[in-house]
Amino acid sequence: MKATPAFILRNCVLWADNDVKAGQTSDIGLNMPKEKNEKMRNGGMVKDRSIAMGYELEDLEFSLTAVDPATIKLMTGRPGAEHAFMVTGALVDEDGTVTSAVYTMRGRLTSSDAGRWKPGDPAEMKCTVVQNYAKLEIGGEEIFEIDDFDYSVGGQSQTGEIRSALLLD
Repeated sequence: MKATPAFILRNCVLWADNDVKAGQTSDIGLNMPKEKNEKMRNGGMVKDRSIAMGYELEDLEFSLTAVDPATIKLMTGRPGAEHAFMVTGALVDEDGTVTSAVYTMRGRLTSSDAGRWKPGDPAEMKCTVVQNYAKLEIGGEEIFEIDDFDYSVGGQSQTGEIRSALLLD
């Protein structure tokens, strides 16, 4: 057990379709998978119960301090067109230990809002990516991985038994 603060994000960078945005990214909003729940109250029950019905993965959002043509061109709208995005982070403990965090995902850029332009102020471009696949690794260890058909935590499928019951494995 560490007695000092650990895994403090000290810096990060975004990669959009293998193009590093070092020095251009001002804000990155990573969204972790969330359990989707539905309330259910069947015969004989005196109260509702929340039932786990799967998972949700909200959009990745990031802001650039540039009106970047390469990023804008990623918004094609073509069905099946996905691009790879990656966020890397340096997590630093107060004892000096540095750990790499890598968030990889695939998806579609669905909006690139160039906002308001004003002389003397940087133009910020806000982008949204629908995530179809995401994986988080910290220190080379898988934390989670999710796609349309499976969700794993620490390399262990959370949905494998259900897939087996459906004869999909």
